[in-house]
Amino acid sequence: MSKVPLEQRKITFVHANATSSVQEGKPERTVLRTAAYCRVSTDSKEQETSFDSQVIYYTKKIGQNPDWTLVKIYADPAVSATTRRNRLQFDEMLYDCIHGKIDQIITKSMSRFARNQLDSLAVIRLLKGLHPPVSVLFEDDKIDSTDLSTEVVMTI
Repeated sequence: MSKVPLEQRKITFVHANATSSVQEGKPERTVLRTAAYCRVSTDSKEQETSFDSQVIYYTKKIGQNPDWTLVKIYADPAVSATTRRNRLQFDEMLYDCIHGKIDQIITKSMSRFARNQLDSLAVIRLLKGLHPPVSVLFEDDKIDSTDLSTEVVMTI
């Protein structure tokens, strides 16, 4: 407690900034830095088309959502997801998450993210443990990794 009498204390007033983005009681809109992860597992012509379609789809989807800003489309063509070996874009995406460049990842399905259940759970746990955590949205599966039941669903 200060020994200076109350009447002798200097009081500093901090005035609100006129350019604040919070106006008339409306909360500031948070724009999530969003990345997409795309992958196909074979070199076939059909899968190549699927890969291109995924990249176009996510570029457009993220661009059309006013609450998202596109960080990057990470894409590993013709690489098996049974292990993370040779999935260079996947590893780059994780690196960017760890270094605070991404708030959320969107991907087609859990099988596009990883077929190896242990790898997938380990990555989800890593991302959830970051500060701030990074969420993964699995579109076809309608799963958000921030949902508490995600790990149960992933193991079934």
